[in-house]
Amino acid sequence: MHIISWIMKKPVACILISLFIVSESCAQMKTKADLILTNGKVFTVDPKSRIAEAFAIKGGVFYAIGTTEQILRRFESDSVIDAGGKFIFPGFIDAHCHFFGYAMGINEMDLTGIRSFEEITDLISKKKDESSGEWIIGRGWDQNLWTKKEFPDRMQLDILFPDRPVVLIRVDGHALLANGEALKRAGINNPDGYKPGEVEVKNGRLTGILSEDAADRMRNSIPMPSRKNQSILLEKAQANCFAAGLTGVADAGIDFSDVNFIDSLQQQRILKIRIYAMLNPTEVNIKNFVQEGQYITPYLTVRSIKLYADGSLGSRTALLRSPYTDDPSKSGIQVTTSGRLRELCEIAFEHGYQVNTHAIGDSAVGLVLGIYSAVLKGKNDLRWRIEHAQVVDPREISLFGDYSVIPSIQATHATSDMYWAADRLGKRRIKWAYAYKNLLDQNGWLANGTDFPVEMISPLLTFYAAVARQDLKGFPPNGFQPENAISRDEALKSITIWAAKAGFNENSRGSIEQGKMADFVVLDRDIMNCPVKEIPETKVITTVVGGEKVH
Repeated sequence: MHIISWIMKKPVACILISLFIVSESCAQMKTKADLILTNGKVFTVDPKSRIAEAFAIKGGVFYAIGTTEQILRRFESDSVIDAGGKFIFPGFIDAHCHFFGYAMGINEMDLTGIRSFEEITDLISKKKDESSGEWIIGRGWDQNLWTKKEFPDRMQLDILFPDRPVVLIRVDGHALLANGEALKRAGINNPDGYKPGEVEVKNGRLTGILSEDAADRMRNSIPMPSRKNQSILLEKAQANCFAAGLTGVADAGIDFSDVNFIDSLQQQRILKIRIYAMLNPTEVNIKNFVQEGQYITPYLTVRSIKLYADGSLGSRTALLRSPYTDDPSKSGIQVTTSGRLRELCEIAFEHGYQVNTHAIGDSAVGLVLGIYSAVLKGKNDLRWRIEHAQVVDPREISLFGDYSVIPSIQATHATSDMYWAADRLGKRRIKWAYAYKNLLDQNGWLANGTDFPVEMISPLLTFYAAVARQDLKGFPPNGFQPENAISRDEALKSITIWAAKAGFNENSRGSIEQGKMADFVVLDRDIMNCPVKEIPETKVITTVVGGEKVH
């Protein structure tokens, strides 16, 4: 019977009672959600930067976003989080780090912040028996913090450890100190076969300081943990990331076997952090990944290669057009030949792979921009990136926009380097160093990360450094070159939606929107509005990946 005919044949009272029962029944029919969050201040980072109160998650994605009243009227769940007015953000994404390498080094001695080489030798002498293997490995020293701001020599290490290999890696990873036993085991006994400056020699003797390719050879000589132990280390690294509010990372340089190992751990749900893998440009990676096309799962994206144009500013291996102001005998090191860079870019272009090139000095940045422009030939949406882009010639900065090249920055590098960067670069060049606002303006967006373990695993410190341009003590009072600070809105996007976009994942993560992966973090304060000095004090209360609480 048609509803109209039924209504015409029923008394009015009966009709009203029946309609009331139907409407009441409909009101009680709520959609079952896996998780509901209510009573929060939800920064969605959607295109309109809307702020919500609540959301429902179903099947690992955000199912609906709105007010607490709207969500509770439509949904029910056995798992409800009352945020109690706390502050919710999309899961943070580190656009440039070394996740696998960080994991493998978790048990290394931490030399960060130590103020002299004598303190380092005292520390490793006391802790030498805590090393998990025969090799003694430490990381984090920075000669710029010492009274005598010079690279150390292996002489004392040879006296203390004549038969045990010792390798102490500089904070930036581009240089290290090895003792005589380590040099012997790596087969490095002279500078032959290396670029000038990669194997330091004084008075005809190897000092133990190695950089770039020579440092890589030494690191590759260190025995790797078993796969079982690697799994344990990766879980620890993941836990540290989750505790910092990170739900995704871009691993800037990784090998074929390690990518496959990570993929297997993700498929077993041992690893739940989302990883954007930048491949090392090895023949194995090119044959098995690049030439075979992109490899994408909900947790792993493989569609880019990582290249190196130069070294680092702290090690004076960043490639500069003019010599270092504080050491005119050096202009840096070009790590990969121009021809090889061009060849790799063309291979990537042919197979639809993104290119992400490490370039710090103005000469290296200019070199990469020139090669990119020759291959890309104009504006595009391929999102080729320059990693770091620390020193840019002002005459070339517009090339980022002309060829849609994305700056991938690490804001804490500016606040870590600001004490000595002007000594390296001089007054003219320093003005165009760490120029994040100028770089952002070229395309209207950029990606931001930490480069951990070079810097601390903390997207909140990345956010703070980008906005304040100060260290944790509030120095300098007005910020380091404050004209290149970015806004809080821009800084938030750089570690969420723009970081996702830099890895072609903006349609699935990076914001709290319907249908996107349910990755979010709960903070104890409003970093968008609290006093700037309070941002580093912010605590991560909860981290959720795909609707699952992981911290």
